Amino acid sequence: MKRLELRFENEEGKIVTYTLDDPAEPVDPEQVNEVMDEIIAENVLFSNGGDLVAKRSARVVEQNIEEIDVMG
Repeated sequence: MKRLELRFENEEGKIVTYTLDDPAEPVDPEQVNEVMDEIIAENVLFSNGGDLVAKRSARVVEQNIEEIDVMG
């Protein structure tokens, strides 16, 4: 499964990560940048450490899970 992680800095200087499952591919870096700017400008997401004040990074993370049979 792939996830898009949007990482921001809040007023306390802490990194806050918001995750979106199964992003549309290919991910458009310009669009991600614009959306992150809008999230900060419109103050639409909540953080325990105050408002989001800066973009830190965005990344696509892919997780592969392989089950191991331990009951046999």
